[in-house]
Amino acid sequence: MEASWRQVAGGRGRARGRATAAPSSGNGIHLRGAGGGRQKGSVGAAGPGPSPRGAATPAAAELMSQRKFEEIKKANQAAAKKLVEEHFSSSSEEEGDEDFEGKRGKIVANTFTSYTTQTDGDVRELERTRQYVHEAFQAGAMTCLICIASVKRNQAVWSCSGCFCIFHMPCIQKWAKDSQFLVSSPLTDDDFGKRDYPWPCPKCRFEYKRSDTPSRYYCYCGKVEDPPLDPWLVPHSCGQVCEREFKPPCGHKCLLLCHPGPCPPCPKMVTTTCYCKKAKPIPRRCSAKEWSCQLPCGRKLLCGQHKCENPCHAGNCPPCPRVSRQKCVCGKQVAERSCASPLWHCDQVCGKTLPCGNHTCEQVCHVGACGECPRSGKRFCPCQKSKFSLPCTEDVPTCGDSCDKVLECGIHRCSQRCHRGPCETCRQEVEKHCRCGKHTKRMPCHKPYICETKCVKMRDCQKHQCRRKCCPGNCPPCDQNCGRTLGCRNHKCPSVCHRGSCYPCPETVDVKCNCGNTKVTVPCGRERTTRPPKCKEQCSRPPTCHHTSQEKHRCHFGSCPPCHQPCQKVLEKCGHLCPAPCHDQALIKQTGRHQPTGPWEQPSEPAFIQTALPCPPCQVPIPTECLGKHEVSPLPCHAVGPYSCKRVCGRTLDCQNHTCLKECHKVTEIDACVGKNKAGPECLQCEEGCSKSRPLGCPHPCVLPCHPGECPPCVQMLRIKCHCKITSLYVECRKITTADVNEKNLLSCCKNQCPKELPCGHRCKEMCHPGECPFNCNQKVKLRCPCKRIKKELQCNKVRENQISIECDATCKEVKRKASEIKEAEAKAALEEEKRKQQAELEAFENRLKGRRKKNRKRDEVTVELTLWQKYKYYLLPACAVVVLAFAWYIAHDVA
Repeated sequence: MEASWRQVAGGRGRARGRATAAPSSGNGIHLRGAGGGRQKGSVGAAGPGPSPRGAATPAAAELMSQRKFEEIKKANQAAAKKLVEEHFSSSSEEEGDEDFEGKRGKIVANTFTSYTTQTDGDVRELERTRQYVHEAFQAGAMTCLICIASVKRNQAVWSCSGCFCIFHMPCIQKWAKDSQFLVSSPLTDDDFGKRDYPWPCPKCRFEYKRSDTPSRYYCYCGKVEDPPLDPWLVPHSCGQVCEREFKPPCGHKCLLLCHPGPCPPCPKMVTTTCYCKKAKPIPRRCSAKEWSCQLPCGRKLLCGQHKCENPCHAGNCPPCPRVSRQKCVCGKQVAERSCASPLWHCDQVCGKTLPCGNHTCEQVCHVGACGECPRSGKRFCPCQKSKFSLPCTEDVPTCGDSCDKVLECGIHRCSQRCHRGPCETCRQEVEKHCRCGKHTKRMPCHKPYICETKCVKMRDCQKHQCRRKCCPGNCPPCDQNCGRTLGCRNHKCPSVCHRGSCYPCPETVDVKCNCGNTKVTVPCGRERTTRPPKCKEQCSRPPTCHHTSQEKHRCHFGSCPPCHQPCQKVLEKCGHLCPAPCHDQALIKQTGRHQPTGPWEQPSEPAFIQTALPCPPCQVPIPTECLGKHEVSPLPCHAVGPYSCKRVCGRTLDCQNHTCLKECHKVTEIDACVGKNKAGPECLQCEEGCSKSRPLGCPHPCVLPCHPGECPPCVQMLRIKCHCKITSLYVECRKITTADVNEKNLLSCCKNQCPKELPCGHRCKEMCHPGECPFNCNQKVKLRCPCKRIKKELQCNKVRENQISIECDATCKEVKRKASEIKEAEAKAALEEEKRKQQAELEAFENRLKGRRKKNRKRDEVTVELTLWQKYKYYLLPACAVVVLAFAWYIAHDVA
């Protein structure tokens, strides 16, 4: 358990330390979003390839690869550390950003406060302008719908005057050029360039002329060309007063500084009356100058009978809502109808007698007179060639001539006689061309000729063929759906198949925080790259640990940070509350994970996992006495119990001489009255010998084991040397240890003559005794004179005391003189012999220098005796050479 807690502490420490890892890495959600690109680049750099001339050895290449791997590993660890910090710690930088956003929001709100503080200010009309200004300040909020990319401060832009959407200047120029080309491409060469074809806005489809194609970069109000980049102004703004006219025009101009989006409602104050003109004029905002007094209108309605009962309103009064019984225009029927529509027609035929008196009116309920009889006057025959004057009661007869009316085919005429009713179908056979003009066929004139050939021309979309049978050439527009994926990558184009680029996706997406209370609206497709807004609400997720409520923190994505509240669980063994931080979701580093072989291999398992750990051991201090009752120490609650203080027991054993040497242990007290220093049955039994001090001089230990009281007298025989150190004596130890000095001398005496030598060299004549021998030697010794000729016997002690000496007499002196003369003669003879040898050698050396040899010349010289080698060297050298050669030949012969 303790190892697990150490591992948790290490994991948390590493997680916090890494948070000082990690492209990032908001830049990626998981642990390797910042390091992915670098890994790919590193793998490419370290991958196989043609080795250059003079490439390094395999060992150097391996070392370089290892170095690159370490660098990539460090980069990944840094990214992971940064990611862990951003995920598990509340960053002060985020709080600073939130403070900055709050201040910016206050500045924008204060800017528009003056538009709403006066009477009847409408906040809803300001939301559009406020949204554009807010997006202009927020980095990455403005998006070009053509390229689906953020609009930056230093990029040239163009703003639509209809929807105020902002586009990159190159994007809108290309869009206008492509739109004009697609519209004019179906025209013939004669018509090209004669008409000014418009191009639409990609968002609102507001049409612009060719001359309105943007070619220069202006600020929002259009006063300054290429406005300079100023960090203290709204991006793409000149900083001057807008001064654009309000829409709808009211005669005033916008007073804000150059800004994106539509101008806010006019803030000027004017004095106006209500719609019905009954109330007194009051001052109001120019943008809200039309107002209602909420009194009944009172104007007469179109029915002419009732008055308008609605509150004061703008425009014409609505139709009368009341119901009344009203007659139709012919007066035959009466029905309940709305008062707003008094004129109505019934379904009955008029039936009135016409002026001819023979026929009745066949019109349905009508207003006014019925008119003359339609059969009166001159009438034509059916073929319209003859005219007859007959009474209205008679029918017009046929004239008998041919009909000659043009038939339905439009080519031939009717060949029948004048007849009533429609002409018959044309039955003449003609050679007909089909509609496409590719085939001919002879067939009845009234039947159309449609061939089976399908048109292969491309429709106006330039993607699909016409495929219509016998097409006359006017191919209809393509009726298929476009279906191409729009730039947002989420939707498909819903328009009919067309040429050129599809219009941008008109949808918008709300990027919300985790709880959904805070959101930001972005064009569809930008939700992938737009960071969720920072929510100021508290996280409302239920706690994932056993606590009823979690620590307060802001709304966020991902898992909640670890709970740092005290655990406060009741421990089962002791009943105390756990004081450790909550450990229901502790980060534990996984052991035994598969190590990646390189940066290209993605880890299959996370380095840290969240798991619930048991409560640590209870650390509440409990006073506890040790087993030997030496001390009372505060022990952790989980470790309370019989414990040893690690001291020596120290209780006195039964021998009364030693103490228990065991480590602190449990002692059973047999008698409650016995003190704490008395040994118990669990203590050691003394197994040592008696260690009490022995009498002076006794070398023997006590024969009894360790015991209380005095030791018995020693009865062992002690072997001692006598005073002369020759004889061994055996004496009881107790006698010699209890004896005084005289008795000890007596016991140590062997009763023999002392063997020691006196300084004179003679043996002591006393009995074995201690100490030095007395110097009273009476032994007879011989004494001589200095020349050794005279000899006498005297007592040793007198000689040693130099009391007696023998001197040489005259005879001794004569003998001494003669001996000295003989020595001098011998020395003189030796000196002369030496001189003679040196003279001979000198003469021989001089003769060798002169080179003179005289035969038979007698000279006095000393014969020098030669050595054997000098005599026989001329004979020995050849003999030795022969012996060496023979020996070498013998050895060579044996080897072969």
